[in-house]
Amino acid sequence: MAETKLPYFLCGLGIGAALGLLYAPQSGEQTREDLRNRANEGRDYVRRRADEGGRYVRERAGEGREYIRERGSELRQRAGGAVERGRGAVETQRGQLAAALEAGRKAYREATESDPQPSSSEAAEA
Repeated sequence: MAETKLPYFLCGLGIGAALGLLYAPQSGEQTREDLRNRANEGRDYVRRRADEGGRYVRERAGEGREYIRERGSELRQRAGGAVERGRGAVETQRGQLAAALEAGRKAYREATESDPQPSSSEAAEA
């Protein structure tokens, strides 16, 4: 069955090609020239769009770098402030601890100097 349709297909192909040549508005040379010009226009369009895209990406990358720089600086300042507050808190606690130790030593000295030493039997009871 496929063998019987092949001649009709080839006949239609020939008629279509002949009609295409008869009704073609331009010569082959002119058509090739038009195709060449359109291909060049397409290539130029793609180049322009690629350049625009490259500029866009570079601008966004620059903005991103600047944002990161600003945020980094801000975070460093915040961290520095937190470290300084931490140091201040440690120094305050250190001072309070030193004062408490000194008060304990003073109280111990006063208690041992004013009270006589308990005997070993009293110490064992306590």
